Amino acid sequence: MQVPFWLATMERKWLFPLVASTLISIALLLAATVSLGASSSSHGGAKSSVFQFLPLREEEEHVQFIEEVSEQELLVENLPPPPRFAYLISGTKGDGARMQRVVQALYHPRNYYLLHLDLEAPTQERIELARYVQSQPAFTEAQNVYVVGKANLVTYRGPTMIAATLHGAAILLRQSENWDWFINLSASDYPLITQDGMTCCTSLLLPSVLFSPQPVSCSHQASGPLI
Repeated sequence: MQVPFWLATMERKWLFPLVASTLISIALLLAATVSLGASSSSHGGAKSSVFQFLPLREEEEHVQFIEEVSEQELLVENLPPPPRFAYLISGTKGDGARMQRVVQALYHPRNYYLLHLDLEAPTQERIELARYVQSQPAFTEAQNVYVVGKANLVTYRGPTMIAATLHGAAILLRQSENWDWFINLSASDYPLITQDGMTCCTSLLLPSVLFSPQPVSCSHQASGPLI
């Protein structure tokens, strides 16, 4: 069947606008898609910028850590002061150098030390021990190391040793009552732990419980130094 000329001409006239409109629609659709992707990426960048500020939670955790430290400091402030020790270090003839070694190993500026060379030691050895104490800057600054000038006779039998111990404790009490534990040592002794370790071990102990012959309440605290 032959198509009339006017009808074919009309179809050709509408074909070009149809193709053009289709191409324009496709172009607009592509442009809209690209713009939508760009906007979503910009929103994603905004979100990433917001997430960059999320470490504020770390600051909050840091504030909580500071609060925890403050609570720990409050607990430390409520603890009683660490104990102080009073040492009596005794020796005899020829023990001057060993007594220097012991006091050097035991020394702490919070504690008190009394060095006693008995009557068998020569006077010159006692003088040299006193000069050694005066020559140590730490000893002279704290003023907590003493040397017995009037020596006691110690036979290591009978009551003489006990009398020398009580005499040394009395001298330490006259020098200062600000100590909690009395420790009697000889020139042949040597510490196995540091003074900080001694303080840590005895800071939670109640001297009244350890030394009282009668059972006492754990809430009782000794009011003064105990031997």
